[in-house]
Amino acid sequence: MVKERTKEFDAEAISHHYDLSNEFYEQFLCENMLYTCAYYRTPDGDLAQAQRDKMDLVCRKLRLSPGEDYLDIGCGWGSLAIWAAKHYGVNATAVTLSREQAKWGQEWARREGVEGRCEIHHMDYRDFPESRTFDKISAIGIIEHVGIANYMSYFTSVRNRLRDGGLFLNHGITTNKFWKPTSQNEFLLRNVFPNGEMDNISHIQDVMELARWEILDVENLRLHYARTCKHWYDKFEGNAAKIKELVGERTYRIYRVWLVCSSNAFFCNSLGLYQVLAQKYEQEYRFDPPTHREDIYKAFLDQDA
Repeated sequence: MVKERTKEFDAEAISHHYDLSNEFYEQFLCENMLYTCAYYRTPDGDLAQAQRDKMDLVCRKLRLSPGEDYLDIGCGWGSLAIWAAKHYGVNATAVTLSREQAKWGQEWARREGVEGRCEIHHMDYRDFPESRTFDKISAIGIIEHVGIANYMSYFTSVRNRLRDGGLFLNHGITTNKFWKPTSQNEFLLRNVFPNGEMDNISHIQDVMELARWEILDVENLRLHYARTCKHWYDKFEGNAAKIKELVGERTYRIYRVWLVCSSNAFFCNSLGLYQVLAQKYEQEYRFDPPTHREDIYKAFLDQDA
């Protein structure tokens, strides 16, 4: 079991994992420094392209449009926020509990020339003022760190920061209903993710609906994450000497085991990865034109033409 969930504990847990050094993560992530599930449009696709396609998939599901205000919670190195500002013309705001990530992202936004439309903050999303609201919000790989007992306050907090009719995309790792703790989980909690806690997709959606979200779309990307972890592992092993130099033999071995176990867990269906797209409605009566998935995926086909 994880410890009592406080802001201080969560900050320490995130720092424990993500503040090892940016150079360490460069050794096995792609050029865009994305540390979440990629989206492989072809079975033999490479990691960098799959991560770019994942960012496009998220932006298209959120139907991002120029001039919209967009918030990315738990932004990592700011990759998605910078991508959205640069390619979709939004005013992006992003928050992370990792000081190293925030610093990296701020410098990257300046290099990409979007610093005027992309703010990256080192802060807890719970401290972000509710008086500032957004048209669209994403949380990519965050729910694993929220804590099941905190789901209602989490989904309510996100909803309070979204304007009426706005879209929210929650992307996170899940377990199945028959999951039971193992020595592997205890190892990961102790050495990798001290505040990690996962749940099944059915319960996550139950809480979202109780928090007054309308669920529009649910997509399972489990096998995409299995391949992502395999790509990370291959690059990790290829840079083993440099990684040991940066973080030492013990951390190298811990992450090596973690990447192998994670890839296998996704392949074997003991872990899942779901994207849930939801909408906030406040008005009693409202009509919007019906939407469908076709335009989301057609954009990829147009891109290839």
